Amino acid sequence: MRGTSFPSELGQTAIRLHEVTKDYPNGVRALDRVSFVVRRGEWVALTGPSGSGKTTVLNLIDGLDRPTSGSVWVLAAEMSAFGADEAAVFRRERIGLVFQHFHLLAYLTALENVMLAQYYHSLADRQEALAALAEVGLAERAHHYPAQLSGGEQQRVAIARALVNDPEILLADEPTGNLDQENERRVLELFARLHARGKTVVLATHNREVAAAASRRIELHHGRVVRDSAAEGAAGGDGAAVERAIGAGGMGRG
Repeated sequence: MRGTSFPSELGQTAIRLHEVTKDYPNGVRALDRVSFVVRRGEWVALTGPSGSGKTTVLNLIDGLDRPTSGSVWVLAAEMSAFGADEAAVFRRERIGLVFQHFHLLAYLTALENVMLAQYYHSLADRQEALAALAEVGLAERAHHYPAQLSGGEQQRVAIARALVNDPEILLADEPTGNLDQENERRVLELFARLHARGKTVVLATHNREVAAAASRRIELHHGRVVRDSAAEGAAGGDGAAVERAIGAGGMGRG
């Protein structure tokens, strides 16, 4: 793959956006000179109202979109140096994606949906796929179709699919947006466990209680970073914050 060498002093950096602007042909400026660094193993929540630029940031990180100006570095690679095919290979090998609307194939079982991600990565491995479902508490639902699963169960299958190839970074776009409080709690517990194991997690959400579970919060408004808890010296993500966010009855709707 092409890709400019990453500066050696940033070897512990998972993601770096530098002066990133994104304009669309309709005249909308989605991002305006956005800069931030995410270190390996951080759990970052991108917050802000609809239209603030959260999803655009995720799409630039995973290579689905390109900046109009500025640079996006992910795991020592400059994303704009990749062609479309190279970006797709990089994404499926090193990044796991979780969406608000699950995107499960209705004619495949939970197990087959997870194995599909393996197929596009290398070779499908049934036992690894079952282990991924067990990780999210759904081993006994492996042979059920999406229509036979609750919304929370479908989202956990989607997380298992994102995890099965052991990505270094997990990107999640409003992953709890369609869930009730109980399933919201279960999904956040999963992210907390992944973070504890050293995964880099970037989660976009408009829900402040969900964001409170992360170790760092970056707030966007009108395509600009208006607040970064790291810059404020906020500890965030401590036991109390996580417990408040994922404790029984603790989840609110943002």
